[in-house]
Amino acid sequence: MNYAIIAAGQGSRLVQEGVQKPKPLVELNGEPMIARLIRIFAENNAESISVIVNEEMTEVKALLDTLNPGCELNVVVKTTPSSMHSFYELSRVMKPGKFCLTTVDTVFKEKDFASYVRAFDEDTDNDGMMAVTPFIDDEKPLFVETDEQNSIKAFLDEHADGVKYVSGGVYALNEKAVRVLEECMANGMSRMRNFQRGLIAAGLKLKAYPIEKIVDVDHANDIETAERFISE
Repeated sequence: MNYAIIAAGQGSRLVQEGVQKPKPLVELNGEPMIARLIRIFAENNAESISVIVNEEMTEVKALLDTLNPGCELNVVVKTTPSSMHSFYELSRVMKPGKFCLTTVDTVFKEKDFASYVRAFDEDTDNDGMMAVTPFIDDEKPLFVETDEQNSIKAFLDEHADGVKYVSGGVYALNEKAVRVLEECMANGMSRMRNFQRGLIAAGLKLKAYPIEKIVDVDHANDIETAERFISE
């Protein structure tokens, strides 16, 4: 499995709330978030891990230079205007094949993630498997409409009747998704949620994989929440 991490954001809300470290270096129970993700990926059969950080994150790059996950580690240093642009830059260096992408501030339990990746690795029927959760921990959640078999029908900005899940911010996809990404970039799109809608429009088969709880670290008080969550 190939993995990718988007860690190129500014983390401006954390800075405004007094957190001095760059977001990827924020520690959860003593472990920087970016190092935690790389460790988890390495423990889940990583063939390669690709990471993008912005040009100001010299401390993050320095940490990455010290890590040895036991697989190919690609580090892209580039400031981008959006997460989708960051994803595009990562797609230029990622190895071919199935991949799992997430942002650096997405926090999940290790056992949940391992089950999710294993399910995607064994899935031969779908082009992608999106981690979804009934737990809403986002100021602007992306709602995920599914059918009775948890096939994804639509991605919605607003809640609709019968919709049980929101996006967990973890995307497991095959190479068809990269072609959709390139089309989205060519059409001037810049938001990951519009890329996900593009996957549906292109006819890709996407499955929702429910995980009870996934949290984001966007604010200072989210750090303690995330630490408690992964320690439960």
